[in-house]
Amino acid sequence: MNKVQLVAKISEGADISQASAGRALNSLIEAVTTELASGGEVSLIGFGTYKVNDRAARKGRNPQTGAEIQIAASNVPGFKAGKALKDSVN
Repeated sequence: MNKVQLVAKISEGADISQASAGRALNSLIEAVTTELASGGEVSLIGFGTYKVNDRAARKGRNPQTGAEIQIAASNVPGFKAGKALKDSVN
């Protein structure tokens, strides 16, 4: 499912226009992005939790030359599925 299909599904389920559903989805994405960028987390009970995970610095290899390189530490977004979501896919 892509974003257009998701907007159509939201529109149908909530009985609102596709334009309104699109704005709502964009607003949700922006809110989650802003919260994660500030180091917070977003918990949606039954669905899951979005949070920022720390990735430590590590050594890697350049696939072209085989030379060892240092990969810098970084923050990466993560998602942990909630119980209800896990149960619904099993």
